Amino acid sequence: MPKTKAQISYNMSRVRSSGSKIERTLGLALWAAGIRYRKQYKKAMGRPDFVIVHAKIAIFCDSSFWHGRHWPRSAKAFKRHKAFWLSKIRGNIARDRLVNRQLVRNGWKVIRFWDDEILLHTGRCVTRVRKLLGKRRAGKHDKNRRR
Repeated sequence: MPKTKAQISYNMSRVRSSGSKIERTLGLALWAAGIRYRKQYKKAMGRPDFVIVHAKIAIFCDSSFWHGRHWPRSAKAFKRHKAFWLSKIRGNIARDRLVNRQLVRNGWKVIRFWDDEILLHTGRCVTRVRKLLGKRRAGKHDKNRRR
């Protein structure tokens, strides 16, 4: 059954840039694991959802819809306003790539998790962050020993 314009408008108005279920889920899990972070860190390009500043780790929680997961297969699913949505999501994909490149150039490690990854396998996501954090810490200790 097709949705009315009012229903679609209401649904789209509920979409927020931060504080989503996936962000809350991952944030609580990271905090419970003793990993301290900053949220929506403005000093890093792309304003990552979570940042571990001292280790220069940027973490993004990407929704499959907005960030074009399984693209271009999912692009075929659009029925209304196809040109708008294709342009919008292609732009998001391009922006994500640019943000990743810029952050890496500036010495950051970037981790992107898909929404279902966070919701179904939160522990794996935390483990991945923990491993990268351990590597970053080990790398800093190695640099300090050489001096």
